[in-house]
Amino acid sequence: MAARKESAAPASTASAPAVASTTGNMLDSPVKMIQIEGLVVLKIIKHYQEEGQGSEVVQGVLLGLVVEDRLEITNCFPFPQHTEDDADFDEVQYQMEMMRSLRHVNIDHLHVGWYQSTYYGSFVSRALLDSQFSYQHAIEESVVLIYDPIKTAQGSLSLKAYRLTPKLMEICKEKDFSPEGLKKANVGFECMFEEVPIVIKNSHLINVLMWELEEKSTLSDKHELLNLSSSNHLEKSLQLLMDRVDDMSQDIVKYNTYSRNVSKQQQQKHQYLQRRQQENAQRQSRGEPLLPEEDMSKMFKPPQPPPRMDTLLIAGQINTYCQNIKEFTSQNLGKLFMAEALQDNSS
Repeated sequence: MAARKESAAPASTASAPAVASTTGNMLDSPVKMIQIEGLVVLKIIKHYQEEGQGSEVVQGVLLGLVVEDRLEITNCFPFPQHTEDDADFDEVQYQMEMMRSLRHVNIDHLHVGWYQSTYYGSFVSRALLDSQFSYQHAIEESVVLIYDPIKTAQGSLSLKAYRLTPKLMEICKEKDFSPEGLKKANVGFECMFEEVPIVIKNSHLINVLMWELEEKSTLSDKHELLNLSSSNHLEKSLQLLMDRVDDMSQDIVKYNTYSRNVSKQQQQKHQYLQRRQQENAQRQSRGEPLLPEEDMSKMFKPPQPPPRMDTLLIAGQINTYCQNIKEFTSQNLGKLFMAEALQDNSS
C-alpha cells in the first residue's frame, strides 16, 4: 500500500511546510531506495539549462509516493525565479496551487522532497541543512536531489539523493550546536548526511527511443568522453577546495582562541578562590567574620563558545570536494593509461 502525504515547503528557506504531516520513528530510515522517472531527470536538467547560469542555483519540488521502503519520484516542478522586489509572491501558496492543478489532471501531486543544482559540488551549507530539516521533520520520507550540471556535461549524469541522519535530526530538533552538545551526540561531518541509492526507470517506449537516438548520434559525440583535457575542471575544484580549507583554518583559530580564554579564566578563578581561602583563614584566626559568599558565575562569565555546526558543514563540504576530485582524477587516469596502451600498439 502506498503511503501518501501532502505538504509544501519552500526549498530556499528553513520555514516549516505549509501542511504538517504525522511522522513515525525517526531512528529507522523509511527510505532505502529511490526510483525516479527518466522524465523527471530531464525536467531537472531542462530547468537548469533554462534558468541556471554559472554558479546560480535552481530549485524545485519533487512529487511522487512511497511504496514500502521505496520512494518513487514520478513528477516535479520548478520554483519560479523571483527577486526581493516581488514581495507579493508566496512560495507556499504557489506550491499548493501547483499540486492542486496536478491533482485535477490525475497526476501524482504528493510532496516527497525537493531538488537543487550545485556548482562543482558546492551544496553542503547551512541553508540546505535548514531546508532539509524542515522537509524531513514534516514529511519523514523527504529527500533532496543534488544535480551537478558540470559533471553531467562531461558525459556522466551526476544526480545524488541525500537525507539527514537520525543523529543530526535530533541535534537540529534540540538546536544545541555547542561543542559539548555535538560531542555528546557523537556527530561528525561523516555522519551528517546519508546518501540513498537512485534507480532511473523508463518505459519500454522511451528505451526504444533512446536506442534510436544512440544509433543516430555522430561519431564525434561518442568520442567526446575520451577527451583527455582536464585542467579547467580540476583547477576549479582545487581552488574551491583551498577556499574551504582556508575557512576551516579560520574556524580552528577561533576555537583555539576560545579554548585559551576558557583556560585563562579557569586559572583566574582558581587563583581568586585560593586568595579567598587564605583571607578567610586569616580572618578566622583573628576572630573576624568570614567573607560573604559570592556568585562566581556573575564574577567569571564563561566566554561564548563558537558555533560548531558551521565547522562541521565546512568539513563535510571539504570531504565532498575530495570525493569529486578523486572520482574525476581516477577517470582521467584511466583515459591516460588507455591512451598510452593505444599509442604503444600503434607504434
